Amino acid sequence: MTDQEIQALQRIATRQQDPNYDYVANDPLTPDQLANMVRFRDVPRKVAVSVRLDPQVLAWLKSKGTGHLTRINDILLNLMDAESRSR
Repeated sequence: MTDQEIQALQRIATRQQDPNYDYVANDPLTPDQLANMVRFRDVPRKVAVSVRLDPQVLAWLKSKGTGHLTRINDILLNLMDAESRSR
């Protein structure tokens, strides 16, 4: 990080400190809570690809509401799961 970025982060951290908040009074997380935590960096990242679709397919996907690109992935995942179950 650059010095400018570090200084910006320090300014933000200073603004976020609440003098009325008692950090010591909070109970620590239980072993059960810790076991159920999710580590997002272990989640596999999606790969960016370029896909050409028929205009009517894209129109249909968009007609279902926001998230048409996510919907493409969901449709393909469902098809992949159905195919693997049929074997």
